[in-house]
Amino acid sequence: MSDPADTVLLDVSKEGVAVVTLNRPEKRNAFDELMITGLSDTFETLKGADHVRVVFLRGAGESFCAGADIDWMRRAAQLTETNNETDALTLARMLQHLYELPQLTVALAHGAVMGGGAGLVAACDVGVAMKSAKFRFSEVRLGLTPATISPYVIEAIGARNARALFATAEGFDGSFAEKIGLVHYTVDSEAGLGQMMEYLTELALAAAPGAVADAKALVRYVAGHKIDDSLARETARRIAKRRGSAEGHEGLAAFLEKRKPEWNS
Repeated sequence: MSDPADTVLLDVSKEGVAVVTLNRPEKRNAFDELMITGLSDTFETLKGADHVRVVFLRGAGESFCAGADIDWMRRAAQLTETNNETDALTLARMLQHLYELPQLTVALAHGAVMGGGAGLVAACDVGVAMKSAKFRFSEVRLGLTPATISPYVIEAIGARNARALFATAEGFDGSFAEKIGLVHYTVDSEAGLGQMMEYLTELALAAAPGAVADAKALVRYVAGHKIDDSLARETARRIAKRRGSAEGHEGLAAFLEKRKPEWNS
């Protein structure tokens, strides 16, 4: 039996740059139970890693992630509905762990980016893809639906785009993924992915880590509320807390003194 740690690799630099690599290249990094467990464990580790400032997610070999492993799906077909729900919940919670990481998270997509692989991209804060990458929400072709990834995909591309792509299982490339908001940047080559890593690392290291975590939490909160007096009061409370924080004081002092703040020195 393989070890979940073998299917997901984690490398963290002294500067606080974490690279999470899906490591089943012979299967185009398709999901199975071990990979899902490995990703969940890795994201739990990163959640408490205060020194980590940015998390990059990428795939080994020719593809980012080809979706669900066919052997895993075959095993799931033999489970009871209750056991299938438990199995699916493991995947749903892994995606939630990624979505809720306090650091800036970036997906670097190439090759096949199918089903759950596209869900990983949507659950990250920033998506970067090669223009030649091949995306598809193929679940309906198998008599299934992309249920566990749907909250993240719908947030990323909107309900109407999701409805069209979920219902047709139409394939699309990285350029179209950028057009609909599934990714933010496209590049022509793997060298371009490396250049985007450098660029986004620079941005991440220039930002206060606590402020990044609070900014992400702010978006999650505000997106679920209507604009009214209650929301105005809550946003005022949040910025007041930030202004009074150690990071807020240091950031203002650094600006006034024309120097880099301590988190970027």
